Amino acid sequence: MSIWKKPISLEVLTSASANTASDHLGIEFMEVGPDYLVARVPVDERTRQPYGLLHGGVSVVLAETLASCGAAFASPPEWKAVGLDINANHLRGTTQGWVTGTTRPVHIGRSTQVWQVELRNDANELTCVSRVTMAMLAPRD
Repeated sequence: MSIWKKPISLEVLTSASANTASDHLGIEFMEVGPDYLVARVPVDERTRQPYGLLHGGVSVVLAETLASCGAAFASPPEWKAVGLDINANHLRGTTQGWVTGTTRPVHIGRSTQVWQVELRNDANELTCVSRVTMAMLAPRD
C-alpha cells in the first residue's frame, strides 16, 4: 500500500529540484516505491572535500533531500514539510562513483514525521545513516 498522498513520480521530483542545491550537486532521483524514495549523488569535484572523500555535508544534503521529499509527498495536499532535526553517522569514506540513498518513514504523524536514510556506495557498502525529523505545517487560511 502506498503512503503517498500527493501525485509523485521521478519527473515531479526532478522538476521540483531544478535550480536548487540538489540540482547543483548533481543529485538524481532514481526510484519511487510504495513507501520509499531512492536518489544518488556523484562523488566528483562538486561534492568532494579536500582529502578527496565525499563531503559529509553533501551526505547530509542527500539525506535531507530524500526525507524532505518523502515527508512532503506523504502529507495531505497544501501541507508543507520543513526540517526540524537531522543527524548523520558517517561510516565509510567514498572517493569516486556514486552514493545512493534510500529513505523510509519511521513515523508519519500529524505534526511531525521521522525518516530513516541509508546511504551506500557503488559496492553497496553502508557509508552513512541518518535520521531526519520533519515538522509538518498545516495550510494557513
